[in-house]
Amino acid sequence: MKSINGTNADSILIDLEAVTLAELMARAEAATLAHHSALVTYSRKVFIPLTQLCRDVCQYCTFATTPAKIGKAYLNRDEVLAIARAGVAAGCREALFTLGDRPEDRYNAARSALTELGHESTLSYVREMAEAVLVETGLLPHLNPGLMNDADYAMLRPVAASMGLMLETTSNRLSEKGGPHYGSPDKLPAVRLEALEAAGRARVPFTTGILIGIGETRLERIEALLAIRESHARHGHVQEVIVQNFKAKAGTKMVNHPEPSLDDHLWTIAAARLILGAEMTIQVPPNLHAPEELAVLLAAGANDWGGVSPVTPDHVNPEAPWPHLDVLTKATAAAGRVLVERLAIGPNFSLNADEWLDPALAVTVRKQVDARGLPVVESWRAGGEELPPALPQSGETCSTPAIQSIIDRASAGDRLSIDEIETLFRADGPDVAFITAAADELRSKAAGDTVSYVVNRNINYTNICLYKCSFCAFSKGGNKDMRGPAYLIDEAEVGRRAAEAVERGATEVCLQGGIHPDFDGHTYHRILTAVRMAAPGIHIHAFSPLEIMHGAQTLGKPLEDYLAWLKEAGLSTLPGTAAEILDDEVRAIICPDKVTTAEWLDVMRAAHSVGIRSTATIMFGHVDRYDHWAKHLLAIRDLQEETGGFTEFVPLPFVHMEAPMWRKGKSRSGPSFREAILMHAVARLVLHPLISNIQASWVKLGPEGVVEALRAGVNDLGGILMDESITRAAGGQNGQIFGPNRMADIAGSAGRGIRQRTTIYGNIGHPAKETNGVCHVE
Repeated sequence: MKSINGTNADSILIDLEAVTLAELMARAEAATLAHHSALVTYSRKVFIPLTQLCRDVCQYCTFATTPAKIGKAYLNRDEVLAIARAGVAAGCREALFTLGDRPEDRYNAARSALTELGHESTLSYVREMAEAVLVETGLLPHLNPGLMNDADYAMLRPVAASMGLMLETTSNRLSEKGGPHYGSPDKLPAVRLEALEAAGRARVPFTTGILIGIGETRLERIEALLAIRESHARHGHVQEVIVQNFKAKAGTKMVNHPEPSLDDHLWTIAAARLILGAEMTIQVPPNLHAPEELAVLLAAGANDWGGVSPVTPDHVNPEAPWPHLDVLTKATAAAGRVLVERLAIGPNFSLNADEWLDPALAVTVRKQVDARGLPVVESWRAGGEELPPALPQSGETCSTPAIQSIIDRASAGDRLSIDEIETLFRADGPDVAFITAAADELRSKAAGDTVSYVVNRNINYTNICLYKCSFCAFSKGGNKDMRGPAYLIDEAEVGRRAAEAVERGATEVCLQGGIHPDFDGHTYHRILTAVRMAAPGIHIHAFSPLEIMHGAQTLGKPLEDYLAWLKEAGLSTLPGTAAEILDDEVRAIICPDKVTTAEWLDVMRAAHSVGIRSTATIMFGHVDRYDHWAKHLLAIRDLQEETGGFTEFVPLPFVHMEAPMWRKGKSRSGPSFREAILMHAVARLVLHPLISNIQASWVKLGPEGVVEALRAGVNDLGGILMDESITRAAGGQNGQIFGPNRMADIAGSAGRGIRQRTTIYGNIGHPAKETNGVCHVE
């Protein structure tokens, strides 16, 4: 009973009741963990009760009231924005609009109020207020305005990240006289099911659910869940299903109606998980149970707490205050789970924002999320000046045993699968500390406890480029100039800078540039000759695989022959840039005219075959997913197993600030700090024992970020990078040189020693010194 695929409610009920509650919950929890791992989501939101008037008279509701009791039909614009701004100040990301269903159809007061507000309907006013909140505060609206048709959804979709309508039940008898829905035309199952279908046709990320304990049978609950499943199967639009327990409220006709027991609620949660499948998000409101009962709700198959507000009460259940987030975090941890924020739009939908959202909203959402589709809650960004957040402390979750098994395989040198690598990247909470500690232990065994660096100078000889990589703010010609003019440094100046680098203590020059329209294979040979003549002893680390491919093709030479020719001219090693993500699905988006995955690997294979070693890189956190990261790491591992030519692996977090694709709203805003640190740790695990050196980029991570990376499997800090310009062109703020003294300080902050190395990790007999920020050799 891993899942239930049948459509006969009677037979499903027989199957569900054939096992004990404990067994049912165990199966439901296993399905939940298999897809959602240990993560439990919630949305930090404010509730905006736009109106508490409603044309329905549900027998258990205390939210809906009358004009005589409320005094004012609708909140005005200032009141709505005041609530929203209070939410922003409290760190909220969602504005949930709660309101009654079409009160103007019942109350003159509602019609009059709408006329004064300049609207013909409540839904029209909802649109105006949702747009005001979205534009003026940035909160993402989630709308619960009751029954809607195709035209209504089309009108509201541009201003809403998601919408919702509780199905509650498909039992017609509950709308009969004496039933809880008697006198409530909007609660008829047929009209609610049609509203659910209309949402699917409109491509609206949708929240629905069932309300248990109002007089329905278990069979009727299953029928309702099957109806939701069938609608979702047609449209794919249901982002979460709420399994809400009835609470008797004073002042209602059902004040003495018995509430469902905890066991009954657990049974229904487990049934929902097994019927709706492992991928569905199952939500349970946390304020309708005692804090000590919350952990068991997760054990039954729930993986979401819904909206929790630090600002406003639950207007539908005002007698049940929201648990403090600390309480919710502890209760979640007690179930072996990790509490994380989500947006109003679910993570699977936010990752496909172009399909599910209005274009402007899609950009807003895309810029907020990580590769899981969850919001990046810290202010740290790659290349920025903000301090990174504290990483989670050690501990265990329900996912820890599976992660331990993966780590054991990696430590033994086994090749991990894509699914196993994705599992590592999805880790959160204590499991992040678990993975980084394992990676650091492996680093100590494979590379020792001394941190290394190289004294080098970057010479980016031109920023003019034929290619149109959408992430690149450095190149001029393919993209609009953003940071400075186009330039081309002649060969004599390249040689002069190389000689100056030697005088300043550099052992390496790193040469890279754009693909200038006048360049051919001879150009790169002349550059090497100029450097070698000006600085005979310098290590020349030069030319991306794109440049090598371009040079070879323009001369009609095989890669091996061309690389051997460059080697004779002085080429020592190749940088592993132009890799970005080694998956053609991603490359088709971010660099469609650049080298393919196979071509990049071919250049590296050819270089290694003629005795030219190289680095390997990954540029991550833009439009890529964890499976893309996994494929990239495995491609590097497989080639290393074949050739042994890679000296190191260098993760390069995407710096978004000036990147053209980010400015156009086509990418995320770089990785989260959790993702950035995990990339270094997971790379250590995946590439073991074939690549011993994992490097952290101080330009991308910043000094504090580098210290954390050194505790996560990193053993090298790269070069001091005199004249680094590519990251700065993208908006990076972390300087143009990071001298030996600062390198030593960073290593010391991580409790490690420091050594200067050669490009290929040999020892330096006479390390460079630093005086007044200038390197020199004594």
